[in-house]
Amino acid sequence: MKDMMRISRPAYLLLFAFLCPALPAQQGRPNILFIMSDDHTSQAFGVYGSRLAKLNPTPVIDRLGKEGMLFENCFCNNSICTPSRASILTGQYSQANGVLTLRGRIPPARQFLPALMRKAGYLTAMVGKWHLKEEPAAFDYYKVLPGQGKYHDPIFRVQGKLKWPRNTVSHKGQHSSDAITDSSLAWLRGRDKSKPFFLMHHFKAPHDMFDNARRYDSYLEDVEIPEPESLYKRGNHGSVATRGVNDSLLREIGTSVSKRHIQRNMGKHMKVDQSLGEPEYTKLSYQRYLKRYLRCVKGVDDNVGRLFKYLEAEGLMDKTVIIYTGDQGFMLGEHDYIDKRWMYEESMRMPLLVRYPPMIKAGSRNRELVNNTDFAPTILALGGVKTPGFMQGRSFSEMLRGSIPGDWRTATYYRYWMHMAHHWNPAHFGIRTKKHKLIFYYGLPITGSENATLPAWELYDMEKDPHEMNNVYSDPAYAGAREKLKDELKRVRRELKEEDSSPAINAVLEKHWES
Repeated sequence: MKDMMRISRPAYLLLFAFLCPALPAQQGRPNILFIMSDDHTSQAFGVYGSRLAKLNPTPVIDRLGKEGMLFENCFCNNSICTPSRASILTGQYSQANGVLTLRGRIPPARQFLPALMRKAGYLTAMVGKWHLKEEPAAFDYYKVLPGQGKYHDPIFRVQGKLKWPRNTVSHKGQHSSDAITDSSLAWLRGRDKSKPFFLMHHFKAPHDMFDNARRYDSYLEDVEIPEPESLYKRGNHGSVATRGVNDSLLREIGTSVSKRHIQRNMGKHMKVDQSLGEPEYTKLSYQRYLKRYLRCVKGVDDNVGRLFKYLEAEGLMDKTVIIYTGDQGFMLGEHDYIDKRWMYEESMRMPLLVRYPPMIKAGSRNRELVNNTDFAPTILALGGVKTPGFMQGRSFSEMLRGSIPGDWRTATYYRYWMHMAHHWNPAHFGIRTKKHKLIFYYGLPITGSENATLPAWELYDMEKDPHEMNNVYSDPAYAGAREKLKDELKRVRRELKEEDSSPAINAVLEKHWES
């Protein structure tokens, strides 16, 4: 297995012609505005009702949930930026689209979603964070950040006379959230208005380094941010895979808010006095962390308001499907973790809000298990396009109308491949049902067996223990559920062709599957 699999897809280009014949521009088809923020986690919304809700961090975005549908159980299948974006664009899981890690790329021939929408008569645009390396050439228009891009004075790659990626424009004196919104608004104003539009508007914020626009420097300055209880108490969370025998690996696995992780913790990043003792160090680190993060969120929320203002002024607000999401979740101190990558709830869960009054009842809430491979099929369905057979996701457009398919999935699959990279998270996979979560840490890189970590299982009762404080894998009361979940995990992996070709990984699976 290679880090980035070069999967040949020439047949897909032929399929476009058969599956998706060009449609005439139709007045009845909605515009589609897809807004995604980097690392904007569901607990950093008001409408999701988390511990941070009373701070009212997202009053504008919350409108989408109040006037549309809020999805309570939307999950990514690989909680890291590039793979998640690849799944959204292709409707495929990581092994199918070849993007397992941050090194992955999606060439124009596999940029399925914009290609199909364009074929269907939509005017397509991509503005903001792209992070898929290759030119976004399947879009009619693009203006994208190189890599992560810069928070201040951002530079964008654009179409031009020179070969990609040499055509660039800069926004001196601007914050990226403002510049991205300015760019989307400019495109919207100048577009061909005879066609419906599909715009992917991607904020860089609130991705780590959390550098907000200066006008937000005093936001929440005198407010104490509520802390998660698990910031200080680990309980029976985790396993020997994440904690080591007798907690011997606590200082090596999973970057932290506190001083716990010896190589990377948020206090160092936030320049907290290293001479402070615990818990004072942790408390100060957390407060600085959350305020920097939420200041970036505030900038996103205000800029979403600018997009809404334009749509309302043009009479397009109720003629446009507005989708808001993050590319995955994010750990805001839960279990003393930062960043994402984990299959734990705050990392795996994606916010998903959809507003379109002609279809969606205001204030709707959906509890079905959807994931980011479903986004492309859903957007295609909204545009009148049939889901191609090579997509593994499924449209949830009927759910937007209030109808739940009787054969909808009962489990969603997750896999993290980047073993012990950047934030020292062991490689793992598992499934999430409405009631339970089963995780297997196999602890090996994609190739070879270097830097292996201890294998272990974790099982959480998501109804009784939504904050995942008690690993019940060894509890005899859960023996039946444990075996059923293993059978389901095996079935899903086989169905998605997510089974491994690595001898080292398969050896670990064989040895520990029944443990």
